[in-house]
Amino acid sequence: MITTARLTRQKISTTISSATLSYLEGLIKRGEARTLAEAIDLAVRQLLVFENRERLATDTVTYFEQLSPEAAEEEEKLGAALANSAKGIDFDREP
Repeated sequence: MITTARLTRQKISTTISSATLSYLEGLIKRGEARTLAEAIDLAVRQLLVFENRERLATDTVTYFEQLSPEAAEEEEKLGAALANSAKGIDFDREP
């Protein structure tokens, strides 16, 4: 019986470096993925998280560089209040 997840997957055929294959096989050996397809999906998800964090960091720098001194002071006050209220929260923890 074909599962719903398999119905939504796309079949691809490609070649990869031996280092990439070793990395993906390592994910399987460590139990982070059950199959090569799951290992690839996991690696891509991790890459997307990294890219999104990089984009957020770049956009944040741009935002603060363009602030007026008054707005920057207000942002600093808000940032300090937020940091104080968020102590102890692990934002990277998986749900």
